[in-house]
Amino acid sequence: MAVDKSETRVKRMFGQIAPRYDLLNRMLSGGTDVYWRWRTVRTVSPAGDDPILDVCTGTGDLALAYWKQARGRCPVVGADFTHEMLRLANQKRDQAGVGSTNGSPGTVFLEADTQSLPFAADSFQIVSVAFGLRNVTDTRRGLREMVRVCRPGGKVVVLEFSEPSNPVFRRIYQSYFKHVLPRIGQLVAQNQEDAYNYLPSSVGEFPHGRALAEIMAECGLTDVEFHPLTFGIATLYHGTKTLPAQSQNNQE
Repeated sequence: MAVDKSETRVKRMFGQIAPRYDLLNRMLSGGTDVYWRWRTVRTVSPAGDDPILDVCTGTGDLALAYWKQARGRCPVVGADFTHEMLRLANQKRDQAGVGSTNGSPGTVFLEADTQSLPFAADSFQIVSVAFGLRNVTDTRRGLREMVRVCRPGGKVVVLEFSEPSNPVFRRIYQSYFKHVLPRIGQLVAQNQEDAYNYLPSSVGEFPHGRALAEIMAECGLTDVEFHPLTFGIATLYHGTKTLPAQSQNNQE
């Protein structure tokens, strides 16, 4: 049976686990998710002062990591359709002191569905998503929206869970992921949507590695690369939005 990724179910589920979301991420990943975001913002780094967009931003960790990597030179927008997550993201932003003050670009969080982003085309130098693309009901529709709002020559970045390639490690990891993690998660973040059984199920169904890279290319990106992290538990993908034909001719 396919995982229920309807907008209503996903929004309700993440709203219920929001208060314990960060604690569980750190506990269940052993803090490795912090390293994965660190790698992401250094692999695809900001250039110039054009804005950056992080979709499915959750509690804002990747958006804030991008603001830190840019050293405040450019505004960063975090978008998510779960109000409870955004409330926590705003608290983090305020505690970090990275709001727009004294004319300096900061970080702004707003409520928006990745499948229908409220931004003009060609607006952002980087459009990123961390551990959220597999939760978008229509993966291709979400990716096409990310590509649409990315500027020509800009980067679309996806950080997502994946399946380890080593067969021995994969068996150990899958046993933990499917049997231990759901029990810990449900105990700490009790919810009616069975969120931590949803997690391994959604990862198991979601394309990864070359399969996801090909979907990204299908949605309008070129030079798509993917880099497995931590034995393949997660994978970092990035591609470039094609320049208009006239701009390409001028560069030749």
